[in-house]
Amino acid sequence: MPINKLKTAAGALALAGSMAGAAVAPAQADEIRWKMPIAFSSNLPGLGSPSKYVAEQLKTASGGNVQVRVYEPGELVPPFDILEAVSNNKVSAGYTWIGYDQGTVPAVPLFAAVPFGLKPWAFTAWYYYGPGHKMLQEVYANKGFNVHAQLCGIIGPETAGWYSNPVDSLDDYQGMKIRFAGLGGKVLEKLGASVTMMPGGELFQALQTGTIDATEFSMPAIDQILGFHKVVKYNLFPGWHQPFTAQYMLINGDEWKQASEQQKALIETTCTAATMRGLAEGEYKNGKVLQGFQEKGVQANQIPRDVLRELQDVTREVLKQEAKKDEDFARVYESQQAFQETYQVWAKRAYLPADLGEKSAE
Repeated sequence: MPINKLKTAAGALALAGSMAGAAVAPAQADEIRWKMPIAFSSNLPGLGSPSKYVAEQLKTASGGNVQVRVYEPGELVPPFDILEAVSNNKVSAGYTWIGYDQGTVPAVPLFAAVPFGLKPWAFTAWYYYGPGHKMLQEVYANKGFNVHAQLCGIIGPETAGWYSNPVDSLDDYQGMKIRFAGLGGKVLEKLGASVTMMPGGELFQALQTGTIDATEFSMPAIDQILGFHKVVKYNLFPGWHQPFTAQYMLINGDEWKQASEQQKALIETTCTAATMRGLAEGEYKNGKVLQGFQEKGVQANQIPRDVLRELQDVTREVLKQEAKKDEDFARVYESQQAFQETYQVWAKRAYLPADLGEKSAE
C-alpha cells in the first residue's frame, strides 16, 4: 500500500477509535450555578449559618462544579415567599423554615417544628430512616409545588418566648399580642392570644414600640443577637412548641432532575453534614448565653409541670383538628406519633436525668 494511503487509513482508524471512546465515556455534567435566597441571616448560629456552610462546602468539594450563591433575607426574595419563588423557578433554590408555608401546605409544619413533638435527634431518625423524607416530597407534590426538599439544618428547643410581663397560667395568654410561629401559634390562638407572624429582623422594634407584647423566635444564642433581652426581661422555658426546629434547602424540581447523580449525592451529603453541625453549634453556645442573660437581669422562668400538661392537652386538640382538615397532615402526624410511641420506650430508659449533670454539693 502506498505510504499516503497507509497514513490515511491509520488516521481513519485513529479517528474511529476516538469517536468510539467518546461514545462510551460518561458525559460531563453541566455545572450548577444556583441562586439561593435564605429566610434567616447567615450570622444566626444553627439557623442561618448552615446555608453558608453548604454553599462553601459544595463549591470546595465539587472543585467548582456546584456553586450556590447565598442571598441574605430580603435581598432577592422576601423570607416568606421562598417556596413560591423556587417552585416557579424564579430562583433555583432557597433555604428556609418551611413551617412558614402552613397556609398553603398544611402538613409542612410537621416537618419543621411540632409542639410536644420529637427531640431533634429523634426527628432526624424518623426523617432519614423512617418515611419522613419521602413523605415530605409527596406533601409538596400533592399541593402542586414543583420542589425537591432536603433537610439541611436542625437546632434544639427554642425558648417558649420573651414577655413583657410574667406568665403564671394559661389565662395570661388571653388577649396577648404575640408573635408565634407554626402549630404553636395555633395553640396560643385557641387560648385567646392574638397571634401574628413577622420576620425575625422586625421583632426587636415591634417589642420596643409595643406592637406586640411578646415574641418567640429561637434559642438563646440567636435571641441574644436579635437583642430581645434589651427590651423585655421575662424569658420562658421549656420550648414546648418547638422541641426541634428544622430548616430545608428547597430546590426547583426541574433543576433537581437535571442534576447528575453525583451532584445530587454531594448536595444530600453536604446537607446532612450541615444538619449535624447546626445542632452542634446551638448546643455548644446556648448554655453560656443563657447564663449571661441571667447576669443581665433576665428572669428565665420554667413553666410548671401542671401548666405544661394543660398546654399538651390543648396541643393534642389542635393537632387532631388539623388532621381532620388535611389528609397529608393526618398521615404524617400518625406516622410521627407511632414512631414517638416506640421511641419513648428507648428514650425514657437510655438517657440520664438532666440534673445529674450538675455539680454535686461538697
